[in-house]
This record gives sequence, C-alpha cells and structure tokens, in this order.
Amino acid sequence: MQIKATTVEDYIHQLPAERQQPMKELRSTILQHLPIGFEETISYGMIGYVVPHSIYPNGYHCTPKLPLPFIAIGSQKNFIVMHHMGLYGDTKLLQWFQNEYAKRVPTKLDMGKGCVRFKKVEHIPFELIGDLASKITPEEWIRVYEANLTRK
Repeated sequence: MQIKATTVEDYIHQLPAERQQPMKELRSTILQHLPIGFEETISYGMIGYVVPHSIYPNGYHCTPKLPLPFIAIGSQKNFIVMHHMGLYGDTKLLQWFQNEYAKRVPTKLDMGKGCVRFKKVEHIPFELIGDLASKITPEEWIRVYEANLTRK
C-alpha cells in the first residue's frame, strides 16, 4: 500500500477506514509521550518523527538533506508498522522492549531489526509504545546514532 501524502492528516485520510482510528491512536500516543525536540513529518512515505536540522544540522547520513529519522509509523498491505531506530541502535532499549512486549501482549512479537509489525490492530500495545517513545530525547538519540555510525 503506497500512500502519497504531503501532510499527516492527508496520510491518515487516505488509509482504509478500518486503519484510520488505530493510526490516529498510535499517532496520538507517540505525540503525547515523545520528548520535546522531535518533529512530526511525512518521512519515507510514512508518518515520521525526526530530529530536525535545527537540532542536528548534519541530517541523516544516507541523505543529509533529510532530518535524522527516529520513529515512523505506517500502514502496509497486511499490517500496521512502527519503525523505531532506537531499537535498532540501542541493545538495552531493544531488550527492554522485547521483555515488556512479552509481558503486555498476548501474541508473539513480529519484529525485524527496528521494525515492529502489528497484524491485528487490537494487539497494538499503545501504552507500551508510549513508554518506548518517552525513553530517548533527541540529544540521546543523536549520541546513539553517532556512536553507531563510527562503528561502521
């Protein structure tokens, strides 16, 4: 499912009806818990939460014209997805998330490196995602990101 949107509201409006409310709730949860400094935008064809150039002028190393990505949420053909770069870059955060997910959600975690897939909207752990969103400030994310860049 490829959505061509220029605003977050437009993105949500283009979703199938059964996906709109869960995506609104996911967005609201992230916005309520995300530390000050991150900005909401359309990023890589999804709703993105980024460190803006005003805080991190270098931008994303793959495409420096783009701000540094942190979280993205989107609707794919068979699931809702959350990409969380912190889970990819911080093993302690990843372990915490995996442990908490197992405690709070009745289904097995469907996850790639930093990509979490939710095939059933009723199993989206909104409270856990809020907790996760609150755990890293933009400055902490920049430190983790740069530490991982220097390892490569």
